[in-house]
Amino acid sequence: MVDVVKSNQDVVPQDGERPRPDGVPLDGRYEDVDVAIVMESTYPYLKGGVSAVVHDIITGNPDLRFGIIHIAWCSTSPLKDLYTMPSNVAWVRVVYLSMEEHEDFLRTRPQDLHMGRRDRRTLARRLVSALRSLAEDADPGPLWDLITDGMAASTRRYPLWALLGTQEFMEVYRESMPCLGMSMADLFWLLRDFFSLAYAVLSETMPRAAVYHAHTTGYAALLAANAAREHGTSYLLTEHNLYVRDTVNTLLGRRMDQIVTLADYRFFDVTPRERMWMAWWLEMGRMCYPTAYTTTYLYPAAVEEARALGGDPSKAVVIPNGVVVEEFDAAYAARRAVTGRIRAEGADEHLWRLVYIARVVPIKGLMDLIESIRILRDRGCRIHLDVCGPTEHVPEYYERCRARIVELDLAELITIRGTVKVRECLTEFDLFLLPSYNEGLPVVSLETMGAGIPTVSTDVGAVRTVVETEVVGPDGRSWGPCGLVIPPGDPTVMADCVQRIIGDMDFYERLSLAARGRVEAAYDLRRVNASYNEIYRRGGAGRREVRRRSRRGAGRRGAGRVARVGRIRAGRRTAPAAGGVIAPSEAWEGGHS
Repeated sequence: MVDVVKSNQDVVPQDGERPRPDGVPLDGRYEDVDVAIVMESTYPYLKGGVSAVVHDIITGNPDLRFGIIHIAWCSTSPLKDLYTMPSNVAWVRVVYLSMEEHEDFLRTRPQDLHMGRRDRRTLARRLVSALRSLAEDADPGPLWDLITDGMAASTRRYPLWALLGTQEFMEVYRESMPCLGMSMADLFWLLRDFFSLAYAVLSETMPRAAVYHAHTTGYAALLAANAAREHGTSYLLTEHNLYVRDTVNTLLGRRMDQIVTLADYRFFDVTPRERMWMAWWLEMGRMCYPTAYTTTYLYPAAVEEARALGGDPSKAVVIPNGVVVEEFDAAYAARRAVTGRIRAEGADEHLWRLVYIARVVPIKGLMDLIESIRILRDRGCRIHLDVCGPTEHVPEYYERCRARIVELDLAELITIRGTVKVRECLTEFDLFLLPSYNEGLPVVSLETMGAGIPTVSTDVGAVRTVVETEVVGPDGRSWGPCGLVIPPGDPTVMADCVQRIIGDMDFYERLSLAARGRVEAAYDLRRVNASYNEIYRRGGAGRREVRRRSRRGAGRRGAGRVARVGRIRAGRRTAPAAGGVIAPSEAWEGGHS
């Protein structure tokens, strides 16, 4: 057994030492594992939807041994286990992105290349040529070869990052890309950022795993792909959201639901610095998509959108999030009873309890919802909104929301409750409202559905598939919508839809029954975890020889067909339901436009 720190509370760092993160082995030994989960700033140190999904995957696959590779910005980032990691987690390995955490990078000088001017110029031309092969020919091979020679710890022959400080590199770069529109100084500092980030995720050999499971493109995918190359094992990619799209939209200050394609950095009217960062994110995605043996998505439409970013539909599998439906039996029984009471007293006499369950941050759309509540009040509707979710992530936005509530005289109609235990509160609410601009497949949607609570939700991510598209369960029974789906950013439409649902008890009850039926038919967590288990094993997990070895400090292919459970119908096309998965050859063909 490996001596692992499950909590760092009793470990006091010595002077000059970094704090020891929870889960890191005290003796520095990392046993070989079946699956290494690779994530940025999430599990197990931060709460959130993706972290909760990963925790469910680990606990739902007790026959496999897991490691966690947690990518954080720096050693002052959160490092305390918030989930009480289960016993099948062998270790946590923390990787820091900030160059200030990497003394070797900061100390390296051009002379460490041990090359003369001619060889440095040749290497610079090779690097530029490799970047062009990726961008112009969609061929990541030359760049991976350079990483093998100059970055990856187990094969490195020279420190490639030392090239940045050479006159030859800057000359070749400007000769090859004369239209960047940046001064030499600005170009140097920007490229230094890129080199340091690549160094952070590529320069150290990761512990061995049969499957490296990255839960985003970007740095997690780059690290996972490289680790699998170094160890001769497999790399699996899961897109909870389209990371590259979201990152580019954040960079440019655009709405998070805006489409992004690989060519955009060439043609968008942006600053030279923004153009370079767009290229960094987009080309990193193009580099990492092809090397995954399978890529999983939460909903069919994501497969097609990812193709515009370099994703390969032939490797796509749709696996949604899920819940243990029986855990909501009591809440659903309570909802059925409440529905009867509302009928008895009359919908117009009932005080309708509406709920927002999300972080209080701009992309979740609370400010829009506050406007919707004003509209409903002015129309004479008997409503009250509870706002449930963390308020500390973007304090200035939270304060703006509070000020707007006061300004509109809505304090008696809106209660901000902060973080709550959602499942303990579900019996209090009649209607779930999701005004978000960006989602993958929100677990809270499934939780409220399990309790039979209808919804009005914006058309982002998997929401339309979860709420509206017809579902056919394993028993052949079909289920219609459990709510209304609207465009993001329109408070009036939100108010109209809320009023429609609470004003028609027959409609409300039909939606409530469908909510429970849909989640039973298509979003069962046990089937979700079984699908991941099968994909892990296709990548090589579960083989005894991998699990028994242990080493200090430290792809098989097989994206086969996976059994389908249930179907989601869209017009005349039929796609597998979210309760099962879509075989690679079928995933994108069944997507919904």
